[in-house]
Amino acid sequence: MSDFLIVLLESVVIGALAGFGASAGVARMFHAPAVQGMGAFRTLGELNACENDSVAHFSFGFGFVFNSWASTVGTGALTADVDHRIIPHWAASITLLRRRTVAETLHNPRRMALCGTVVGAVLVTALNSTVSAVPAGLQTVAAEVLVPASEWLINPVMPILFWMAAMDAGRRTGAWATVLGGLAHVVMGNAVPGIVLGILVGKGVDDGGWNRVTRVLAGAVVLLFTLSAFFRGIDIQLLQDMELPVPDWLAGLHTALGSEID
Repeated sequence: MSDFLIVLLESVVIGALAGFGASAGVARMFHAPAVQGMGAFRTLGELNACENDSVAHFSFGFGFVFNSWASTVGTGALTADVDHRIIPHWAASITLLRRRTVAETLHNPRRMALCGTVVGAVLVTALNSTVSAVPAGLQTVAAEVLVPASEWLINPVMPILFWMAAMDAGRRTGAWATVLGGLAHVVMGNAVPGIVLGILVGKGVDDGGWNRVTRVLAGAVVLLFTLSAFFRGIDIQLLQDMELPVPDWLAGLHTALGSEID
């Protein structure tokens, strides 16, 4: 079996699974909090902005196709726009062609999942197959341009934008986002996850106080950072940076659990 055929088959499977999950998940978000959704809030807002117009949904998604294709050529990976913007909007566009009632189309997880499966399979296959046909020299040139740009976007542009949004949300939210964002930068190398968690905790406390939900959320955040720091060997690295001896039991515990240590 040729490499190109393998790429096609894998792209169909991956695209179908991604399209199914992304489209069904964003449709379920319209039914929250009665049911649990798994889409992105930005996708939800962008879908609402198109006002259930089939052409608007298609054109919005189409605006990210060429950018996603160029990023795939340069980095060899699909961008988040594929499953956050293109697939859900094109699935919505297809479902809205004949029916205008959102309860039967955009808000219907089953119908959105079926359309998203087809859209995802076709889109991912088209992106990967055309990218695989691009000469290696052009891919190298694209990578030299796009990879540094994507790195700048991930760090520091995105953390700054999320932090500014957290500061605008209030004093408590900004404080939580600042603290958790700083910890996330040290532990994970990117402040965005910590800032997002800080926004959730801060706004949750602002809206409902320290109730059972916010306590569980805060406890889960502490546990997440503790485990992530341990398995990344942050505690060992901190002791080494402070030129302090690493206890044998701590090094042995890391070795036994397979965490990262130098």
